[in-house]
Amino acid sequence: MLALLHQTHAPFVVTVLAMVFTAERPRVAVADSHAEINDALDQLRAAGYGDEGGRPLPTGNARDLCRQWVQAGWLVRQVSDDDVEVYRLSAYGVGALEVAGRVGGARTRVSQSRVRTLLDAIERLAQDADPDAMARVLRLHEEIRHRQTELTRLEQGGAVETVEDEQLLEAAENVLHLVRELPADFARVAESIKAIQRDVVAELRHDVRPTGEVLREYLARGRQILDATPEGRAFAGALRLIGDPAQIDDLWNQLRTVLRHRFTELLPEQQRRELTEISRRIEQGVKEVLAAQRQASHVITTQVRNHDPMRDRQVDELLRDVMSGLHKWVPGSRRGEAVEPLRRLPVADVGHLRQRMSDLRPPQPPAPLREWDETEDVPAADTRAWGGPRYAELRAHLAAYAGAAGSVDVTAAFRAAAEDIRRPVDLLGLLEIAHDAGMTETAEVAVVDTVRPDRTRRRFALGGVVAANPANPANPADLANPADPASADRSDGDE
Repeated sequence: MLALLHQTHAPFVVTVLAMVFTAERPRVAVADSHAEINDALDQLRAAGYGDEGGRPLPTGNARDLCRQWVQAGWLVRQVSDDDVEVYRLSAYGVGALEVAGRVGGARTRVSQSRVRTLLDAIERLAQDADPDAMARVLRLHEEIRHRQTELTRLEQGGAVETVEDEQLLEAAENVLHLVRELPADFARVAESIKAIQRDVVAELRHDVRPTGEVLREYLARGRQILDATPEGRAFAGALRLIGDPAQIDDLWNQLRTVLRHRFTELLPEQQRRELTEISRRIEQGVKEVLAAQRQASHVITTQVRNHDPMRDRQVDELLRDVMSGLHKWVPGSRRGEAVEPLRRLPVADVGHLRQRMSDLRPPQPPAPLREWDETEDVPAADTRAWGGPRYAELRAHLAAYAGAAGSVDVTAAFRAAAEDIRRPVDLLGLLEIAHDAGMTETAEVAVVDTVRPDRTRRRFALGGVVAANPANPANPADLANPADPASADRSDGDE
C-alpha cells in the first residue's frame, strides 16, 4: 500500500483505480478494464499530461499497466463464476484508495460524536472485562431507572429533545469514517483465506503421508479456515452481528430514517451516496469473504482427493535426473552435433513376478474323495425328483391330453398334468417336446404354477404356445386355429 502511495505516478494510479473499481463494480472484466484505462490515458495525453513539462504519466498501454499492478499486488486477476477473467482490487489497493479518500474528503476532527463513540467503546470493553456480577446488576438497574424516567416524561407529554444539525453532521462524518475501514478489512480477510489455501495446497504437494491422515487434518483445517487467522477470527465475530438478514434490514431502515432528515441536505453528494450504500457494502463484503471460504474449501478438498504425492515425487526425481544428465552432456558437446532422441523412458527388466501374493506356499491339491461304499443305500427316488425333465411321461401326457385333435395348448396341458411332472424343469421339457413336434406362439400371456419336489410352488409367465399332437403329424391349419372341444364339435357338424 505504501509503495502505491509513494510512487511517482501515484495520483494517476489511485485516480484510475478509483474510477474503474467502485462499490457498484468491485469486479471488472479484463477487456473492459483495459478499454477504460486506455480511454483515460488518451484523454490525459490529449490534455497535455505526459509531456516533458513535468506532469508525468506511466509509459505503456493499459494491458502493460495492469500487468505491472498485478505483479505489485494492487490488483488481483481471477476467473469469475461465469468463466470470465476479471480484475479486482487487492487488500493493499483498497487500503490505498481508502487513505486517499480520507485525505481528499472531509477532514475528520475531534467532535462530540467521535468522543462519545470512543467512550461507549471503552465502557462496553470495561463491562465485558468485568466479571463482577453485582456490579453488572447495579449498572442494569441504573440503566432501567434512567430509561423508565425518560419513558414517563414522554408519556406525560414531554417534548423530544432535538439535536442541532451541526452535531448530526459530526455524527454522520464519524459514521462514514468508520465505514471507510470496512472494505479494506473485508478484502484483507478474503486474501488471508486465499493465502491459507495456497499454503495448504503447497504442503499437500510435498506431503508423503497416507492419504487418510492428510484428508482428516487438512479438511478439518479447511472447514475451520475462519478460525486459523486473527483476521478470520475477528470477521467471524463480526459476522455474528451483521450476518443476520434481519440485522441488515434494520440497518437499512435506520439509514433511510437518517436520509429523510433535513440535515442530510448539508452533506455533499458523495457523502450522501456513501450513507445510502453502507448496508449494501457490508453485505457485499460478507459475501466476498464467504465466497473465498467456499472456494478455499473446494480447492483443498479437490487437491486431497486427486493428489498423489508419491507419483509427483517420482516425476520430480525423474526430471531432476534428466536435468542432471543435460548438465553433464552439454559441456562436452559440440555445436551442430546430432543428438539421438530418447523415444521412451527406460523400464526396469524384472522378469516374471508372482501375480498373487496372498499365500507364499505353493498351491496344494484338493483333498481326495471319500471311498464309495457299494453297500450304502442311495435314495434314487429323491435324486430323480431333482433331476432333469421326464420326457417320456411328458410326451405321453401331451398326446393323451390332445386326444384325436391335431394341435394342443401346451400351457393348458401342463396345468392338467400330475404334480410329479409339473416341476419347473418339466415345463422346459414340455416346451422342448412342443418345439420338436412343431409349435406356434400366440399373442396371449399364460401363467402356470409349478410344484418343486419339496412341495414349494413357483409361478411362471410365458407366451401362449400351440403345439402339434405328438401322436399326429403337425397340421398348419390346426396350429393356426387351436383345437378345443367347442371347435371340434363345430367341425364335426360342418362335415
